[in-house]
Amino acid sequence: MTATALEILKTVYGYDAFKGPQARIVEHVVAGNNAFVLMPTGGGKSLCYQIPAIVRPGMGLVVSPLLALMADQVAALRQAGVRAAALNSDLGPDERRALWNAVETGALDLLYVAPETLLRPDVLRRLNGVKLSLIAIDEAHCLSQWGHDFRPSYRQLDVLVRQFADTPRMALTATADEPTRAEILTHLAIAQQDAFIAGFDRPNIRYAIEEKDNPRAQLKEFLKRYEGESGIVYCLSKRKTEETAAWLRDQGYDALAYHAGMDKAAREANQQRFQHGEAVVMVATLAFGMGIDKPDVRFVAHIDLPGSIEAYYQETGRAGRDGLPSDTLMLYGHEDIALRSRFIEESDAPDQRKRTERRKLDALLGIAETASCRRQVLLSYFGDHCEPCGNCDTCARPPKLFDGTTAAQKALSCIYRTGERFGQAYIVDVLLGTENDRIAQFGHDRVSTFGIGTEHDNRTWRAILRQMIALRLINVDLAGHGGLSIAPAGRDFLRDKPTLMLRVPAAPRARRRKVTPSAAQSVISDRDRDLFQALRQKRTELARAQNVPPYVIFHDKTLIELAAARPASRSEMADVPGVGEAKLDRYGPAFLSVIAEHA
Repeated sequence: MTATALEILKTVYGYDAFKGPQARIVEHVVAGNNAFVLMPTGGGKSLCYQIPAIVRPGMGLVVSPLLALMADQVAALRQAGVRAAALNSDLGPDERRALWNAVETGALDLLYVAPETLLRPDVLRRLNGVKLSLIAIDEAHCLSQWGHDFRPSYRQLDVLVRQFADTPRMALTATADEPTRAEILTHLAIAQQDAFIAGFDRPNIRYAIEEKDNPRAQLKEFLKRYEGESGIVYCLSKRKTEETAAWLRDQGYDALAYHAGMDKAAREANQQRFQHGEAVVMVATLAFGMGIDKPDVRFVAHIDLPGSIEAYYQETGRAGRDGLPSDTLMLYGHEDIALRSRFIEESDAPDQRKRTERRKLDALLGIAETASCRRQVLLSYFGDHCEPCGNCDTCARPPKLFDGTTAAQKALSCIYRTGERFGQAYIVDVLLGTENDRIAQFGHDRVSTFGIGTEHDNRTWRAILRQMIALRLINVDLAGHGGLSIAPAGRDFLRDKPTLMLRVPAAPRARRRKVTPSAAQSVISDRDRDLFQALRQKRTELARAQNVPPYVIFHDKTLIELAAARPASRSEMADVPGVGEAKLDRYGPAFLSVIAEHA
């Protein structure tokens, strides 16, 4: 490791040592080699290209997918004293001329650019005359046809391989299964020996998944711990996004909506409020996500089923980027499974793509229905592993299993006897022998399966049917009225009669009488809590004065360290992780004054 890289790590970023594989990656790229970097969100991917770009002669070119992400990265780098800028369509003529002058005179360490802008012939032509230290392609999974965020413009980035053949290339991502990784390496001509796979585990994130019962009540219960904290709530539809945000505002939360159908200006204004706020809840569709660099997102909730494990991993990964404990919750029901299946079957994708999407959905349902450690199942999908984590709901409260073979046979028989056209609630009523006008009208109070399921209650039967849908034993006709029918695998099951172990549904949790602090707040000692809040308030004042997000000044983690260490001088503050020289010069006196007031 070069002394220069370590010096930059300390003086610019405020850290004494690299973590994980960062040192090997930085050294590899500084030496002029290509690199593929797969590292979990919050693992420090940005340093892997930022430091080599500063060390090596020339300017680092960073391909980034979203303007908001570029703006955040540039703001944070400038706060740290790094010469960075972004080339985008929002620049006026004078700003554009000034930026190109800085590029061509060597006045920049890093230039961020979207792929669509980069691929313009005039931009490539001008960059051809610039000395580049490296080219970093962030969110590289976007170039893979098998990735969950495929962007056609990313596919065209192979032009960089030919035009800048002698410039080190880096591809970086937090989310890529084996086929996606192979495609990235091939497309960008990066050798297998230049790949650095750092794993996928985010141990600070707690995973929890629940069956939908009363989604709003479940969400409200989940959010009780997060007063004064920021988080994201994901919904599947634009309408649900708007309605959920309005409902949360009625509940007293500072909640905003974000979806692709909104006016662009309103959408961007809401994103900025979220980025700059300390306690904003963003209710969003999947249009909101990639490029969210906010490190203090303390929770992520899905009130609808995501599209794949990759999507779930990346969306939950927006929590706790600063390494502090964070929580996730996913709610799902049989309607979600059916709707996702319908999206796949009704798409114009080729059969091979549909098979892949079905496999991805089945893998996600495997996490939802597992009785073992959720983190183990999640990591195994990406070829990674861990011991039972102790930090997911199934580890904390292991679910019970029961032999559901007979119950499944009864359910399938009931679906068959009633004509394979009625929904879940109707089938459960027939199994329980419920007498009502509708069942009498169709004569289903006289079928052999009427009342044969009284050994289970309504809630258990719903859970049984949901698991059978997840196991592809039952199909749901969403194009009609949600009618259940027997799938080919269900007919095989009736013929072969294999043993089927199912989860016993967890009992509804009693309402908490006492709201416990969030996991992140629990790492702050009672002695330091008031000082931490005072430092946070000072950070907010400084950020507002500059119109930048508070976290580009200092992360919460740094404020916690400051509150615990209580430095009394500039030299003592320099020893706190996350405090580089530029920030020490700019903010040291203000924060030292706050600490002195709390001595």
